[in-house]
Amino acid sequence: MPSRQPRIGITMGDAAGIGPEVSVRALAGGRILRTARFVLYGSPAVFRAAARHAGVGLDLIPVDGIRTAIAVNGGVPCINPTKLKRSAAATGRIEATLARAAMQCVSAAVGDALAGELDAVVTAPINKVGLRRAGYAASGHTDFIAAEVRAARGGQTPDVAMLFVGGGLRVVLVTIHEPLSKAIGLVTPQRVLTSTRLLAESLRRDFGIAAPRIGVCGLNPHAGEEGLMGDDEARRIGPAVKKARASGLDVHGPLSADALLARHRAGEFDGVVAMYHDQGLIPVKLLAFHSGVNVTLGLPFVRTSPDHGTAYDIAPRFVADPGSMEAAIRLAVRLARRRARLARRRRRALSC
Repeated sequence: MPSRQPRIGITMGDAAGIGPEVSVRALAGGRILRTARFVLYGSPAVFRAAARHAGVGLDLIPVDGIRTAIAVNGGVPCINPTKLKRSAAATGRIEATLARAAMQCVSAAVGDALAGELDAVVTAPINKVGLRRAGYAASGHTDFIAAEVRAARGGQTPDVAMLFVGGGLRVVLVTIHEPLSKAIGLVTPQRVLTSTRLLAESLRRDFGIAAPRIGVCGLNPHAGEEGLMGDDEARRIGPAVKKARASGLDVHGPLSADALLARHRAGEFDGVVAMYHDQGLIPVKLLAFHSGVNVTLGLPFVRTSPDHGTAYDIAPRFVADPGSMEAAIRLAVRLARRRARLARRRRRALSC
């Protein structure tokens, strides 16, 4: 049986920001469009306004659902789960209505992915303050999508983690969007172990690395310098590294974070486990500010997003760089294809 093209859903993000603009810029021109079957989730009026202001052409076809979208030949189908009555093109300010519309798009795309109609979901940026004003408890996409999967599975919560890819780095975070004073307390052996295992699984399955080498960052400078600068490494991180190694993983640490990221980029490690947001994200954004990608590990489908926010400050000017969105789409296509190949191999093996 010939393999079909991957089906990729792209969500609108916060219409007050640059999400719709970078989405239409990434798809315009046709090069990315030829790599997969794409479905936009959001208001057609918003996407059309973004394309018009950005000066790009995109043949947008409104449809009433994923089945109709899949049947479309030519153009980009657009499913509208929102109730927006206006184009709301990059207003550059937080609005609860637009935040709610953004999450309606994510919920619809995730539902279609869980139903097997999409192979991957690419999410344009949202704003966390907007989420709170709209009444959402989730702190961002990762928490929200995990909750959607939990609801669909009848209460089973998936272990998830954020992996950032860019600039020759693959960095997974143990804690995400937490104040640093709180993040330190959240670094526990179980969290470190879970993040390490999710990274190892992704490196094998998604990146084709049969025996991944993983470095684990310390929490303190110089990884605590054998206790001179704190005992967090011994209490919070070391036990997880020992368990990971006992299970057969090639894991090393805790290691001094400043040197470890350089060693990773030089090829000594295939991925790194960072303890908190800025420890892992500053190197990635320094090396790949316009091309970094966020991948959610632990989901039953591929989910990627650009490694930037809503950029309200530049949104009304329509000068956003679509590089990170393009990279997120291309990585989603690549991972979806690889997972499809692995699934076909498993089916063939079972039929023998």
